[in-house]
Amino acid sequence: MIFSSKKLILPDPKEALPGRNTPMSVINRHFVTGNPIVPPFPENMEQVLFGMGCFWGAERRFWQCRGVFSTAVGYTGGYTPNPTYEELCTGLTGHNEVVKVIYDPAIISFRDLLQVFWESHNPTQGMRQGNDIGTQYRSGIYTYTQEQFDEALASKQHYQNQLTRAGFGQITTEIISVGEFYYAEDMHQQYLAKNPMGYCGLGGLGVVFDQV
Repeated sequence: MIFSSKKLILPDPKEALPGRNTPMSVINRHFVTGNPIVPPFPENMEQVLFGMGCFWGAERRFWQCRGVFSTAVGYTGGYTPNPTYEELCTGLTGHNEVVKVIYDPAIISFRDLLQVFWESHNPTQGMRQGNDIGTQYRSGIYTYTQEQFDEALASKQHYQNQLTRAGFGQITTEIISVGEFYYAEDMHQQYLAKNPMGYCGLGGLGVVFDQV
């Protein structure tokens, strides 16, 4: 398949697709945990969004973590309101494929989630992840609090030191405060639980986050 170089560059907001006012309809029940994937969530829960390439494998990686209450896949970081998956694939929405992680910080810390994030994908590839090429596959952390933002930045520098020591290049992960999160179509929610033989291109660099 030939990929347009334009898909490697975020669109100008004036070029973005118009989208729609109607939110995506999803079943508000996690296929694996049975917990809700749409707010409100229990008051003790916290949230964060991670972009790690194709969101199918990323979501599975996090729902397997003890202390994660629920997960959902969707789109963030762009311009088009309530985009469809097909629109995302044009590269003209500006959005990234992400997994929303709802977690209990008394059981799993944000640092633990960051370790899973860094070790489970290649954060040095820019607008791609392996064979998945395009702006929707960029590495990203989208935080809900200042504390999360600060800790994510610190973890990026920490992991950069580990990668440099191991001979890898510069991290390209974007770390920003969360904007609008749009739920992906229901077929994409918990996709690899519904389709165990489905595609998963998730893979890290083999560099441990806390390696001495």
